Amino acid sequence: MDATYWGRNFGVVIFMDATTHKVLHYRFLRGKERISDYQAGISCLQDQGFTIRAIVSDALSGIKEAFPEIPYQYYQFHQLQRIRHLLTTNPRLPAAKELKALAHQLTQSSRLDFETSLEKWEQKWIDFLQEKSYGEDGKCHFTHRRTRSAFYCLKRNLNALFTFEKFPADQVPRTNNAIESLNSVLKMRLRLHRGLSKEKRELLIGNILGAYNPDKH
Repeated sequence: MDATYWGRNFGVVIFMDATTHKVLHYRFLRGKERISDYQAGISCLQDQGFTIRAIVSDALSGIKEAFPEIPYQYYQFHQLQRIRHLLTTNPRLPAAKELKALAHQLTQSSRLDFETSLEKWEQKWIDFLQEKSYGEDGKCHFTHRRTRSAFYCLKRNLNALFTFEKFPADQVPRTNNAIESLNSVLKMRLRLHRGLSKEKRELLIGNILGAYNPDKH
């Protein structure tokens, strides 16, 4: 499941079958997405008789807590985006360069291999991670805060990044390519129909989602 927006106050959250890539449900958003939007969507699907075996989503705060009984797979692509934001596309420090290279192995690695590599990186750079210095405010801070954040982000999210391994092959995806592809279709179609009222935009989006055939995209 994922949300896409047109401006700050209008969007749609889409619930897609991870195996067939068919749209099962959608809800329009009139502002920032909330946990209640996802709870309502999941409840609607369950009321229709669907069994939710896992949730594949980005790390919207609170999703795991809202559905503790449902396994949660965090988009690996979103994790890489977060690491890239923290380390930049061209990090200067050797530790950051190595961590960025390690992170890019994420989508091709098993949990065991990735966790082992992450532990080796931590052992090598433990002193670097603990370095402190005084800032302009006169307070003592960790010197390499962005690299620390990137490392602990990966370490903290390990369980959610590899939930898919608990399921048969290809049943739960690592990331969100199918739904991102659908979001691109929506963006392209609505660019061709600029100037529509919100009501007509909703009608157009509903028609696109209702007729969406993943085999043709």
